[in-house]
Amino acid sequence: MTGTATYALLAVPFLASAALVAVAAGAVAARRRGAGRRRVGIVSAVVAGVVLLVMTGVFNNVIVGLGIVAYDDALITGARVGLFPVEDLAYSVGAALLLPSCWVLLERPRTGTVGTPTQPPRRPEETP
Repeated sequence: MTGTATYALLAVPFLASAALVAVAAGAVAARRRGAGRRRVGIVSAVVAGVVLLVMTGVFNNVIVGLGIVAYDDALITGARVGLFPVEDLAYSVGAALLLPSCWVLLERPRTGTVGTPTQPPRRPEETP
């Protein structure tokens, strides 16, 4: 890479897109659900995000330590988490925002209550 491009600048469009989708998902979730269910979803997403960041940290340190991946020192900010540059966490943060957001946006709203059949039950003689 030449010029002023850095690893941090490469992550900006990805993080910005993930943040926009997360805001849209938050607006949709606020209209759809009650506060109790929304809280459970947020806690689940935060726990999953923390697990993802920890796993990313472990595996990034392993692959950088083994020499599988190397970073150009001129293209990183200098801040490191163990052996890898902090910019590498941007993709995990973006994924932790994007996946639950897409889940909310692609979820179909429920039309009935749980346990309520949508079709009348068939009589035994009507079953094929």
